[in-house]
Amino acid sequence: MLRESISAQTAAVAIAIIGLNIHFGYTGLLNMGQAGFMMLGAYGFSISIWHGLPMVVGILMGMLAAFVFALILGVPTLKLRGDYLAIVTISAAEILRYIGRLARLEDFSGAAQGIPGSQYREPFTNLSFFGDGTWDGGGWLPELQLTGVNGWWVRFVAWLLVAVCCLLVFLLVRSPWGRLLRGIREDEDAIRSLGKNVFAIKMQALIIGGLFGALGGMLYILPASMQPDAMGRSLTFFCWTALLLGGAATVFGPVMGAVLFFALRIFIQGTSNAVVPDSVMNTSQAAQFAWICVGVTLMLLVIFRPQGILGDKRELRFNV
Repeated sequence: MLRESISAQTAAVAIAIIGLNIHFGYTGLLNMGQAGFMMLGAYGFSISIWHGLPMVVGILMGMLAAFVFALILGVPTLKLRGDYLAIVTISAAEILRYIGRLARLEDFSGAAQGIPGSQYREPFTNLSFFGDGTWDGGGWLPELQLTGVNGWWVRFVAWLLVAVCCLLVFLLVRSPWGRLLRGIREDEDAIRSLGKNVFAIKMQALIIGGLFGALGGMLYILPASMQPDAMGRSLTFFCWTALLLGGAATVFGPVMGAVLFFALRIFIQGTSNAVVPDSVMNTSQAAQFAWICVGVTLMLLVIFRPQGILGDKRELRFNV
């Protein structure tokens, strides 16, 4: 359970949730396709390095793709009601996934088989100052390679970026721009009456949250491989579940929600495997049972504590 809670992919999802929190928690934008931003960031990063470009160029390409995607989504929808954005984003994310699976793009994007991590991970691992070999964390942490596929180097960078992203959000939401976001969420007509360009502010929030999602997508594939099906509707569902669990419109809620979400799922699955006999529930059924428990927990959370663990109930008065 500890291994899963501090994994690089948990940190990557936390960063994507921080971006989703800017969309929904602070601005009230119903983005149901955060996995699409993650996919574009991951594709821009992996394809660029796979085809011989430097890692810095790959990062910029992933960010640029997410920026353009936010513009394409935002221009026709941000002047309409919030539910239109939800329809457009979930549809656009699925379109991107199916485009990534096209067999005609196999030489460019890897198609449905994806891109192996060995094709783009080396420039990142070469930056490691942790050395080679393994480290057992003094007996307190799981034994892992220092610089390997899912070693301490990628975890260190991932969680360092989580801290940086939390700091950025902390500064943004306490600035005049952050107060405008809350004002738009509560009553955008009131903000418009003050002479503010509500459409421009919504677009800025959509772009910034999308860039966080793209960064999360790059980190998500570092210890694994670039698979389009790994960034589908289920990943967006994970992000929303973790956001509601930790608390929307809070700085640290997304991080706590991501850690608890993955830890809770692994704990339920491991406990089921250890306690319930195989004749009653096998390993595959235990994994499904864990997801059922997560879904029931989310339902109870929305009913009895909709603000989440760290959230404030007053922050839930959305005008969408």
